[in-house]
Amino acid sequence: MGRSSRADAARHREEVVAATARLLRERGAAGVSVQELMAAAGLTHGGFYKHFSSKEELVGIATETAYNEILGMLVQVAEEIPGKTEARAELLNQYLCAEHRDAPGTGCAMVALASDAARAPHDGPLRTAYAAGLEAALDQLTGYQDAEAEVRRAAIADLASMVGALTLARATGGTALSDEILDVVRDALIAQRQ
Repeated sequence: MGRSSRADAARHREEVVAATARLLRERGAAGVSVQELMAAAGLTHGGFYKHFSSKEELVGIATETAYNEILGMLVQVAEEIPGKTEARAELLNQYLCAEHRDAPGTGCAMVALASDAARAPHDGPLRTAYAAGLEAALDQLTGYQDAEAEVRRAAIADLASMVGALTLARATGGTALSDEILDVVRDALIAQRQ
């Protein structure tokens, strides 16, 4: 395989992974076929096995990619906003908002893939990638906590509240209740540290 062919193959693989990360968050793992995943990247179904051994492998890789996006946001806010209390408030404002709720394809993998991960085999690529991503998110969230003995516990409480609120807000999207959930949980979490 020539240099250009390898570069093209690598680019196509990245395109399939990116498209899959988006579609998984929009429709879930069971809601997309290999043919749809390849088509979303502008490729034919026939080339799938040149890049991946199975749909499960691709789903695991795409889950990691989806997590990297939310982890990037966690890092960015912490770096841009001085002070843990202020950074945490900004994170909550960005995470618990209508724009995030209404963009599942580019939104939080923890929300979008929780049900799929819960149903996946314990040692499968999706469950493994989901658990690793969740641990990485918790590691990042501990940096948002005030100096206290139980930083990890506080990070878990924040994360569970954020993910739960966004899940309920998406499930009730288009209603006043959806906005109310986002507002109430965001305000309650911010008020905890003021």
